[in-house]
Amino acid sequence: MSENKLQSPVEVYALGGLDEVGKNLYCIENESSLIIIDCGVIFPEDDMPGVDYVIPDFTHLIENQKKIKALIITHGHEDHIGGIPFLLRQVDIPFIYAPKIAIALIRHKLTDEKINTPIRLVEYNEDSKLKLGDFSLEFFHVTHSIPDSFGIYIKTPQGTIVETGDFKIDLTPVDDDFSLSKLVKYGDSGIDLLMADSTNAEKEGYTPSEKTVIQGISDVFSEATGRLLISTFSSNISRIQQIIETSIKFKRKIIAIGRSMESNIQAAREYGYIKVPDSYLVGPESLKSLKPNEITILCTGTQGEPMAVLSRISRGEHKHIKVMPGDTIVFSSSVIPGNTASINKVINQLTRLGANVITNSVLTNLHASGHASKQEMRLLQKLARPKNFMPVHGEYRMLKLHSQLAIDCGLNRKNVFVCSNGDVLSLINHKVYRTGTVHTDSNYIDGKNTISVSTSVIKDRSTLINEGMVGIYVVIDPKRNELVYSPIVDSKGFISANKRGIQNKVSDILSIELKKLMKSGKKVTFFDIKQTVKTVAGHMFYRETKRNPMVIPIVLTYSNTEVKKDDNLSQPIP
Repeated sequence: MSENKLQSPVEVYALGGLDEVGKNLYCIENESSLIIIDCGVIFPEDDMPGVDYVIPDFTHLIENQKKIKALIITHGHEDHIGGIPFLLRQVDIPFIYAPKIAIALIRHKLTDEKINTPIRLVEYNEDSKLKLGDFSLEFFHVTHSIPDSFGIYIKTPQGTIVETGDFKIDLTPVDDDFSLSKLVKYGDSGIDLLMADSTNAEKEGYTPSEKTVIQGISDVFSEATGRLLISTFSSNISRIQQIIETSIKFKRKIIAIGRSMESNIQAAREYGYIKVPDSYLVGPESLKSLKPNEITILCTGTQGEPMAVLSRISRGEHKHIKVMPGDTIVFSSSVIPGNTASINKVINQLTRLGANVITNSVLTNLHASGHASKQEMRLLQKLARPKNFMPVHGEYRMLKLHSQLAIDCGLNRKNVFVCSNGDVLSLINHKVYRTGTVHTDSNYIDGKNTISVSTSVIKDRSTLINEGMVGIYVVIDPKRNELVYSPIVDSKGFISANKRGIQNKVSDILSIELKKLMKSGKKVTFFDIKQTVKTVAGHMFYRETKRNPMVIPIVLTYSNTEVKKDDNLSQPIP
C-alpha cells in the first residue's frame, strides 16, 4: 500500500438521508476512490406543488466522477433505489452492486424510465467480498420489510466502517435471520465508525416481527363482506406475499393496480420471492365479472401521494375503480413523518364515499415497521461496540435521540457525530474528526422532466399558492427618460376586499419613486426599474395586508403610438 493512500483521510458524508426520512445517499471517499451507498428518493409533501420525486443533488458526484468505483445498494426500497435512474442520467457509474431482489426491481425501474445505457448490475450475497479501489467490502444480512437486506462492512486504509442499511432485529423473520454472529465478529475485529438507521429512534421497546401482521390481515379478510382494497408500499415484498397467501386462503382473486405495484410483483415473481398461481392474479377487466367478495385489490398510496392509486380513487378519478358500498379499504403501513395531513385527507374522502377504512393500530395490527426501535438500537451498540457513531436515515430529532442512546450505551459524547447532509467526517488512523462540508441540496422531479427543478422554483410555486401574485405594468418613454403612465397593478389570488384602494395606493407611490429614479441623473437600467418596483410594491403590500405576494414587474417601452415590451434587463434608458 502506497504511503499516499495511508496519509489520505477517508471522508464520510451524506448527500441525502440526514434531517429527513428517505433520499438516502452516503459516500465513502479518499483521494483516489469513491463508493456510493444507496441512491433513494423522497415522495413530495403538500408544500411541494407539481413535484413527483425529491432526489439528492448530484453535483459533488459529477465533479468527482473519475474517482467513483461503484454504487452499492443495501436493499430494494424506493428510498434507497428510487434515485438511480436520475443519477445514471448525470453520472457514469462503473458498477451497481445489489442483492438479488433489488437487482430485479432496479432493472424494471430502468426499463420504465427508458435508461438505455448499458448498466453493469452485479448481484452480491452474504458471502460476497468486493475490492473497490482502496476499499474492501463484506456484507451481513439484516432483517427488514423486504427480503435480501444487507449491512456493509468496509475496510479502508484508515480504519473500518459499518453501514447497517435499514434494519430491525427480528428474531422470527419471514425470510433469513439477522447475521448477528457476523456483526459480533466485526465488533471483535474493531469498528471505527458505525452508521446506523435512526427511523424509529422515538419508539421504545422492540419492533414487532413481520409475522405478527399475518393474523391482523387474516382478521380483516374474515370480516370483509365486499371488495377488499389493500394499500401498502409496492416494494414491501414480504407484506405483499402475505396478502396474496391470505387472498388465496379466502378464495379471492388478486388485482394489482398501479405501475410500481404491477412492476414489483412481476419482478418478485420472476425471482421466486412472490408465489401466486396465474389463475389468482387477474386484470382490472375482471372487476365486472367477479363478485365483490371474490376480489382483493392491491394498490399504492399509503402516504396520501396525490398521484398514487388510492388518492385518485378517493377523488373519483381512477379509470377502473370507483368506491362502492361495502368496500373495505386497508392501509397496511405506518405514517412517514410529514405525511399525516395528506393521509388523513385521503381517508376522509374514502370514508365520505362510503368505504369502511381500516388503518394500522393496536387493535388491528396491520403493519409491522421494518426499522429498529430503541431496544434493538441498544443491542446493536452492544454487539458492534463501535469506537465512533454517526446516526443516519432520520429527521434531526431522530438522529439526536439515536446519538443519546449510543452515549447511554457507553460511547463518549465526543465520539458521537450528529451530522446534516453535506457534513464531512474524516477517518484518520482509526480516529474520526469533523473536517468540513461538500455541496448538497434537494432537486425536484416535475412530471416527465428528466431535468430536476431547483429549490427556488418550488419556493415560487409555494408563494403563488399561499400568497398570490401581483403583476405591475410600467410604461416608459426611453427617449424622454420618463414615466408615460401611472403603473398598472393587477393581482391574482391575492386581494379582494378594498382591492382597488390598495392597488391605487401602490400605483401612486410607485409613480413617485420611479420618477425620482429616472430623474436622478444616473444611468438607469431596466433591472433598476424592476428592482424598485419589487422593493416598493412588496413593502407596501406587506404593510397593508401582512402578506408577501409574488411581485412580477413588466416594463414596456413607449415609441410613437406603440407600446412594446422590452425584456432586455441590461439595456440602459438614454
